[in-house]
Amino acid sequence: MNVNTVPTKGNLILAKNSLALARQGFDLMDKKRNILIHELMDLIDEASSIQNEIDVTFRSAYKALQTVNIEMGIKNVELLSSTVPIEDSISIKYRSIMGTEIPIVTAKNSINTPSYAFYDTRMSLDRATKEFAKVKELTIRLSSIENAAYRLANSIKKTQKRANALQNITIPLYTELTFSIQNALEEKEREEFTRLKVIKRMHGK
Repeated sequence: MNVNTVPTKGNLILAKNSLALARQGFDLMDKKRNILIHELMDLIDEASSIQNEIDVTFRSAYKALQTVNIEMGIKNVELLSSTVPIEDSISIKYRSIMGTEIPIVTAKNSINTPSYAFYDTRMSLDRATKEFAKVKELTIRLSSIENAAYRLANSIKKTQKRANALQNITIPLYTELTFSIQNALEEKEREEFTRLKVIKRMHGK
């Protein structure tokens, strides 16, 4: 509504309805923001835990790889690495949190059957293969969580911006408009009452 709206009862009702709607909108934005923040905090904790696990697993995997290189030779390990199939089972699904689309990255659970022959290989190669398979799994989980956290943070920022606009601009505007229309109508009623009293007094004389 225009701030220069004509002070009528109809416009007062419209102003009050707009004010109530703005307050309701702010409450919804505030609840949405709190829910999204709670979800983001959970994701941050989970991401931190997985990151620590990845660091430990990476160190263990590279240590195992060094052992393999020593026992079998780097050239032989490189040749065996070419037998590892390309990962093509990764898929992305989405779930909605308060209207924010959150990606869920998954990969098919492989049986982790070695792609190389057991003949002329060492147990250290099996250990390294197992460790790097775990690294892959953790990396997929972390990518899903970090992407979700980024989207939630973006949504929180937008929600906060809308809530601020309602709280600092829209609500004060309609509060002032409602107040000014009410005052104008009350002043008009007082003038009308005074005019009627004067007319009644004149008729009495």
